[in-house]
Amino acid sequence: MHQHSLHHHARHLGWDRATTPALTLAPGDRVDVHCADASGGQITPDAPVDAVAGLSAERANPLSGPLYVDGAEPGDALAIDILDIHPSGWGWTAIIPGFGLLAEDFPSPHLIVSRHDAQVAEFLPGVRIPVRPFIGTIGVAPVEHGTHAVIPPYRTGGNMDCRDLIPGARLWLPVAVPGALLSLGDTHVAQGDGEVCGTAVEAPMDVQLQITLHKGKGPPSPMLDVPATPLRNEHQRGFCVTTGIGPDLMTAACDAVRHLVDTLCSRHHMRPEDAYCLISVAADLHISEIVDAPHWMVSAYFPNAVIAY
Repeated sequence: MHQHSLHHHARHLGWDRATTPALTLAPGDRVDVHCADASGGQITPDAPVDAVAGLSAERANPLSGPLYVDGAEPGDALAIDILDIHPSGWGWTAIIPGFGLLAEDFPSPHLIVSRHDAQVAEFLPGVRIPVRPFIGTIGVAPVEHGTHAVIPPYRTGGNMDCRDLIPGARLWLPVAVPGALLSLGDTHVAQGDGEVCGTAVEAPMDVQLQITLHKGKGPPSPMLDVPATPLRNEHQRGFCVTTGIGPDLMTAACDAVRHLVDTLCSRHHMRPEDAYCLISVAADLHISEIVDAPHWMVSAYFPNAVIAY
């Protein structure tokens, strides 16, 4: 086993099997990776809201890598153990015009810059969110030639925004090209399932991984082994749950989130923009029912404990 480091210079934009590898690893090696925030440095700790309006989409979600894994061939499984993640002490959450589940409801830019220690992020006055750092974007190069956008996820991983990609988790990815070409970025301090406003608590972080190879055992799509840690630590005061019901899951999800925005504004005298961002980083969307045709139900679970009374 060897230890490697991947620093600021080794970044690229877009998934492409032709990208020159930044490092070559043997199976079993470990690597420390410095990941940029999702804005690629366009938003800083003292940024004004104008920074959101001026964001360049071409610089969004920069990837660190790629990492070439010796012996990896199509059909193999790449197993990535997330050993550790070190948050940076600050993060940002934004409403980006034209982006997010309720983009039509929130057309104007909005920015919340928060500070955090190892346990808690001070998101808004009186609002404290448990820190649960994870990797938002991680994947290998797809088999198709050309450059593929970073924003959507693929069968080979990518911008999955799965809040369980935490230290102690193992991610299994299907190798599609020789060497796998693993890249990662878009690290998050905290996020709710769904990331409804389009951003989590975005922050640069240092990540330590160990990479192993399993010949001929590639899964059909990404798979996780998640450690036995609570999925939600903020259960002490229960949850406020709003729902959306109808024949379309996306519409039901929108309705559940709109109802929760209204509820937080009514109960806690929040601005709608702040409530929407808070839901994105602290509430979880659940598909509560998908078998009772012709209507399905989506629920938005908000942990009451994050707001001080």
